[in-house]
Amino acid sequence: MTPRERFLSTVGFNKPDLPFVIAMGGWSQTLERWKNEGWDGRPLEEVFGTDVILNAGVYTSQASFHYIYGPVPPFSRKIIKEDEDTRLVINEEGILMKEPKDYRDSSMPQFLKFPVRTREDFQKFRRERLQPNFHQRIPSDWRRKLSLWSRGKYPVMCYADRWGGFFGPLRNLMGLTNLCIAFYDDPVLVEEMMAERAESIILITEEILKYCSLDAFMFWEDMAFNKGSLINPKMYRKMALKYYRRVCDWLHSKGIKHIFVDSDGNIWELIPIWLEAGINGVYPCEVKAGMDVVKMRKEYGRDLVLMGGIDKRAVARGGRAMKEEVNRVIPVVEEGGYIPHLDHGAPPDISWRNMCEYMDYLMRRLGRKR
Repeated sequence: MTPRERFLSTVGFNKPDLPFVIAMGGWSQTLERWKNEGWDGRPLEEVFGTDVILNAGVYTSQASFHYIYGPVPPFSRKIIKEDEDTRLVINEEGILMKEPKDYRDSSMPQFLKFPVRTREDFQKFRRERLQPNFHQRIPSDWRRKLSLWSRGKYPVMCYADRWGGFFGPLRNLMGLTNLCIAFYDDPVLVEEMMAERAESIILITEEILKYCSLDAFMFWEDMAFNKGSLINPKMYRKMALKYYRRVCDWLHSKGIKHIFVDSDGNIWELIPIWLEAGINGVYPCEVKAGMDVVKMRKEYGRDLVLMGGIDKRAVARGGRAMKEEVNRVIPVVEEGGYIPHLDHGAPPDISWRNMCEYMDYLMRRLGRKR
């Protein structure tokens, strides 16, 4: 099978020739560590002989990075002031925050001010930054790349990172505390933002489909912590379900059967909402937050495709702990509908030696050769 055929067979609960497996990358600090410890910089799928999922939802190059579904034009990153240890900056999404100078990509900044507080703020932000101006969102070279991907060797997913959803993107606009209060105090504004996201997701994805066929779509929410949802699930269902359904129904009408949502944290009480909306996959199944793919499979059976679910902490420990963790998820792989990999990007406590040991063992357990 090609990787695309293997992916579709896996998420369809059929029998692929080999288990579909991808190698999760790492944080910027992790990659620096790996290079110092022997990684030659080649793509991990080339090093380990794994499959790959192409992502049509984010444009990157050596000169730029932006979210196709996010603010365009992005804000110019601006340093307001700095001291020996921190910087006060406005980031590309218009958020004022204090960030540490060391380990900026893996340490949580202190968020100080967000671009939207009122309906007038949102209307201005929408008018200036959220227009579905596709020609500004995807450069011409990306259009050519999308066309080359269409129905090719590899599966193509549209991952609408950070701006494809109905909680996470709103949090980017308002901040967590202000957004949660707005669900009670200003539901009209919350629904206006959700409606805008639904409309933009459809319009932008429709343009992507002119250049590339999609095998899957992934929302982004990150709306849970280690004990549960960041917002009352009953309230969220009442307000967000119809917008998920609108987008999912449209995706289904375009032949896109596999729809995932990316949310860290404990998402048990949110999964029923997503299933009802037409979403049939979740990622990354964070073990530390209580997301056990074995229990999830028992609970939801073939209604839910799983991605991730291997505890990165066990991989960092290596040896017996890593092997026991890999062994734990193998029965779920054998049942189908599960793509095993780390339950998030590899943190810098995973050495290159332990990463290689983990990938070697995982590939052997899956009957695959490097």
